[in-house]
Amino acid sequence: MQAKIAVVGAGTMGNGIAQVFAAHGYDVRLADVSQAALDKGLAAVASSLARLVKKGQLAEADVPAILARIQTTTRLADLADRDLVVEAATENAAVKESIFRQLAAVVRPDAVLASNTSSISLTRIASWVSQPERVVGMHFMNPVPVMQLVEIIRALQTSDAAYRLVYELSQALGKTPVTVKDAAGFVSNRVLMPMINEAAFTLYENLASAEDIDTVMKLGMNHPIGPLALADLIGLDTCLSIMDILYTEFRDSKYRACPLLAQLVQAGHLGRKSGKGFYSYA
Repeated sequence: MQAKIAVVGAGTMGNGIAQVFAAHGYDVRLADVSQAALDKGLAAVASSLARLVKKGQLAEADVPAILARIQTTTRLADLADRDLVVEAATENAAVKESIFRQLAAVVRPDAVLASNTSSISLTRIASWVSQPERVVGMHFMNPVPVMQLVEIIRALQTSDAAYRLVYELSQALGKTPVTVKDAAGFVSNRVLMPMINEAAFTLYENLASAEDIDTVMKLGMNHPIGPLALADLIGLDTCLSIMDILYTEFRDSKYRACPLLAQLVQAGHLGRKSGKGFYSYA
């Protein structure tokens, strides 16, 4: 019997995760706090599927069935029958704790609770719920339908069964799962975010323009996208949150967030999603 999936959070990561599961035939329930957020998430899925059709990577006839596999709800209680719940809410520990405590009260005791967190300790997250052995990290990359990596993070408490489920499901989605130990930022953001932060410092110190900084990294290091453009894609608020977590967890000044990054977030310039970040988006 195929696993029933839930995704909590209909934002960029959540709707992408829901799309990938639905595209591979899974019954998905997408939850968020408001119907407006859910509608926006479903619209993003429809737009993403349309792009895949245009690129010849998906048959147009398959789109209605994929969308039909994603049901929405504003009630976490509606996730009671799910086998796997993937939390993809904002990168805020207090928000995630509230979600996990509510989930633990409504889902089956044997349901696996996964988090798409990009930096928060899974051992800490597991401590918030009963049966902490069912908590595991399932960190997808953005954009989820395109990127092949899934970081699988084992909390100190994670059981072999929970680990195997998310590892095997990642493979079933056509992704490449990589297992890492539980430490702030894991591997991906432990390496990526300091690079983005250092790129922000080079802009802050007027070493070069944003365009030239990104060109150096694209042409000199063979990166497909420059670090500042990538930060805008991820969301500058998310980048700042991760840097703050790294700084707090490791107590090392090398993780101090660039003042420019903090200023842009304070100004509401969060990148693509707000229309302006290191670059402007008409």
